[in-house]
Amino acid sequence: MRAYIAHAQGSPCPTLVLPSPIGWPRDEETLSWILTGVHRALCERGAAHVLKIALVAPPADPGCDLAYRFVQVVPGAVPRFEFGGSCGHSILSSVLAVSQMGMVPRLRPGVRVRVRVLTNDDIVVCEPLDTTPAGDRVTFTVGFRRTAPTPLAGTLLLGETVSALRTGGHEIPYSLVSLGNPYVFVDATELDIPDEAALFAAGAPLFRALTRIRELVALRLGWDSLCFPKVAALLPGGPSVLAARAVSVPSWHPTLALTGATCLATAAVQVGTVPHRLAGVDASGRLTVRTAAGRTEVRATTAAGRLVEVSVSPKSARLVTALDLPEAGARSRAVPEPSKP
Repeated sequence: MRAYIAHAQGSPCPTLVLPSPIGWPRDEETLSWILTGVHRALCERGAAHVLKIALVAPPADPGCDLAYRFVQVVPGAVPRFEFGGSCGHSILSSVLAVSQMGMVPRLRPGVRVRVRVLTNDDIVVCEPLDTTPAGDRVTFTVGFRRTAPTPLAGTLLLGETVSALRTGGHEIPYSLVSLGNPYVFVDATELDIPDEAALFAAGAPLFRALTRIRELVALRLGWDSLCFPKVAALLPGGPSVLAARAVSVPSWHPTLALTGATCLATAAVQVGTVPHRLAGVDASGRLTVRTAAGRTEVRATTAAGRLVEVSVSPKSARLVTALDLPEAGARSRAVPEPSKP
């Protein structure tokens, strides 16, 4: 099996893109058995840091170009696999990899690759803005499109713009929004973070506080998950600008996940949510998200109280290396890198 490792800008780690010409099994037990061997092969090649896996195949839907399923590796003595979410960064890595495999047209401005996300039935449209001659580095605009317009209120997982939980001796308001992945957003000042510099420099105490918030919200939802919901702390940065710091697996996210950006934009256009109160997003739905590693522009397009699309730009991805995996779980043999990191 020829597979690729690619890294999207702002992702906490690269993605291993695994193709199948006939599709992947649906049951998680079979997939876990296959991926345990794949993960072992990665570790043997010194790539234990690759904790994102994208399973890609030709789509059953003729209106799309690629079928995609995301798997999060939860590291440990025995690795676990989370199958219930999605990852925008790994979608970009997948599109870049399958263009090298010939599964989709060669990437260039004007080409649009439509990805069907099998876990939530979303369509993600990746449009190259520019690319290197070899096609090994590409910058995209990414559009997360609803298969049917979604009522904005339907993205509020608890049915309310603001909820509250009690931790550390006081009550903390939060907003829980689900679009691609579920995200909890809290005001960082509620966690004694006074400004943007302190937010980006914060270490273990804030990480533990956010992890505890994630666990309490998961408990309220009745979920047994080491990954979901995701959680991020926010600070206002001016009109339609937010600073964000997010938790990933198993450490801080270097930026903010694409699904986090889409959830944040979706929350910010809903009056009463924590992001809306902090950012004051206007009718255009445009939001600038600042992280320690840079800034991202995101826009939620709505119509008559419904969410139509969320776009994120610019986002880049690069190929890291290719792998020969003759059989799932077999020892892998690295082949020459298509580009230097």
